[in-house]
Amino acid sequence: MNAAFATGKELQKMDPVFGQLSFDDHEQIVFCNDKDTGLKAIIGIHNSVMGPALGGTRMFNYANEWEALNDVLRLSRGMTYKAAITGLNIGGGKAVIIGDAKTQKTPELMRKFGEFVHSLSGRYITAEDVGMETRDMDIVRDVTPYVTGISEERGGSGNPSPVTAYGVFLGMKAAVKQQFGSDSVAGKKVLVQGIGHVGETLVDYLTKEGAIVTITDINEEKLYEVAAKHGATIFAGDDIYSADVDVYAPCAMGATLNDDTVKKIKAKVIAGAANNQLANENVHGLILQERGILYAPDFLINAGGIINVYAELEHYDKAEIMRKTENIYNTTLEIFDYAIKNGITTHQAALTIAQNRIDLRKIENSKK
Repeated sequence: MNAAFATGKELQKMDPVFGQLSFDDHEQIVFCNDKDTGLKAIIGIHNSVMGPALGGTRMFNYANEWEALNDVLRLSRGMTYKAAITGLNIGGGKAVIIGDAKTQKTPELMRKFGEFVHSLSGRYITAEDVGMETRDMDIVRDVTPYVTGISEERGGSGNPSPVTAYGVFLGMKAAVKQQFGSDSVAGKKVLVQGIGHVGETLVDYLTKEGAIVTITDINEEKLYEVAAKHGATIFAGDDIYSADVDVYAPCAMGATLNDDTVKKIKAKVIAGAANNQLANENVHGLILQERGILYAPDFLINAGGIINVYAELEHYDKAEIMRKTENIYNTTLEIFDYAIKNGITTHQAALTIAQNRIDLRKIENSKK
């Protein structure tokens, strides 16, 4: 019996993994499947030159498996550069679980996922991401030591979201200083897209410093709750990208800076928590630069979370976590300066500095 299996644009011209731009020389990709629990997951290990791959697990109801694969490839690659630019001695990895976190996530599914993580013998260390909570990481910890972001009651660093938000806030202040001459956000109009754990905390930091904050999210109930709690305004227009604001802060899913949006944006600064904000980092980063819009590289300013969970591996305290996170401000300004001096985009500048550190470590490793 003959069966035709190739679908989805003929499986991307029959190069479904190695032929993709997002593959970018990944070291290992693991497909995890368990019929009993319904688990369908993908673990991506991008680069382990600096150390074992560390990165969160995202549970999302992807439209198809191809979308999930592309997401984990882009996310794990981003983790490599996030760790390197931040000065952490770890590599980059990420995992995605395909499914609705609200209706399909069970303790059994999380334990089974933990078993797959454990089978990699420490090459990949997981943590929480979109669709995950600290309690989920505690369940994973029941079956493997290769997990961070577990509860403080179990000796972990807890939810990394507040630290992520703090780093984004500092990165935004650095960008505001670069673009407007002062790092104060008081009186600045800021649009925050996505008010989950990180987004809401960012709103809190902004409103306390006097920013005029507008928020948007697909969760209408959450919008009203956050607006009332923090004195923010709910966006009421038709197109958020054309909004008359000083700062656009994407804090939801990635690729919001794409062919349809980059020419609409009126904000002079883009600084948010979302990963992979540039749909095409070369094309769209250049368009923003040409339009005089300052982009704070996402993998730099949202690194607070990985700094927080990395503390569990290196055993440093909360004070050191905050010190390392506060350095995001200085690094962001250094990246802007490097970009100007070398005539490149801010994203390219951040990638170059991160890659230089990885290359140097690779040389050092080869001499051992």
